[in-house]
Amino acid sequence: METKNIAVIGASKGIGLALVQKLAQQGHQVLATYAQTLPTFEHQNVKWQSYSISEDQPLEIPEVLDGLVYCPGTISLKPFNRFSTTDFLSDYQLQVVGAVQAIQNVLPALKKSAQASVVLFSTVAVQQGLPFHSLVSASKGAIEGLTRALAAEFAPKIRVNAIAPSLTNTPLAENLLNSDAKREANAARHPLKRVGEPIDIANMATFLLNDESSWMSGQILHVDGGISTLRV
Repeated sequence: METKNIAVIGASKGIGLALVQKLAQQGHQVLATYAQTLPTFEHQNVKWQSYSISEDQPLEIPEVLDGLVYCPGTISLKPFNRFSTTDFLSDYQLQVVGAVQAIQNVLPALKKSAQASVVLFSTVAVQQGLPFHSLVSASKGAIEGLTRALAAEFAPKIRVNAIAPSLTNTPLAENLLNSDAKREANAARHPLKRVGEPIDIANMATFLLNDESSWMSGQILHVDGGISTLRV
C-alpha cells in the first residue's frame, strides 16, 4: 500500500480518533488536529496540531496532501420551535463553513497529489426525515450538496465523498446512549440490531482515502446498520 499524507480535522476522540489510529497503523503520515480535548494517542506517524475552526487558523501541512477528512460535528435534538436562528447559524458555522475553510486551506496541497481524496460527514437523517433533527439535518444537507458540487468541480484529480452514519457510539452521542435502556432501544431500531461503533465509520473513511476507491466520487455512503433502506 502506498504511503499517503492525510489530514484529519477533529481527531482527538470518536470517529476521528479511530480513523487516525487506523491510518497510522497502515503506515500513512497523519496530521491530526484537536481543539479542546488533548490527544491521548501517540504514534510515530501522527503529528498533532491545535486547530480552532472559529479562528480559521492555517494548517501546517506537507507540500503534497493526499487526503483530508473533516470530522467536527454536533448532535442537538429538540423540537424545531425551541431552536433559535443563532442555533442554526452556529451549527452551520461548525459543520459547513468549518469544512469549507479547511478545504480551502489545503486545496493547493491537494492539487499537487497524483489523486487526492476528501471525506466529509453527513447523517442518515438528511434522507430519512426524523423528528427533532431539523438542526443537524439542515447543516448536513448542505454538506451533501457541497460534496457533489466539489466532486464535480475538482474532478478528475481530487475525489470528494461523504459518509452518512446512523447513531454511533461516540462522545457526541453520549446523551442518547447513557443507559442500558437507551442503548437497547436504539440498537433495536436498526435492522442489524446494534448502534455503530467509531471503527465502523473509520473503516469506510479509510476505504475512501485509499486507492481501492479510486473510481468513486460525489457519493454519499450510508453506513447505518441498514436503517435508511431496510424494514425488518
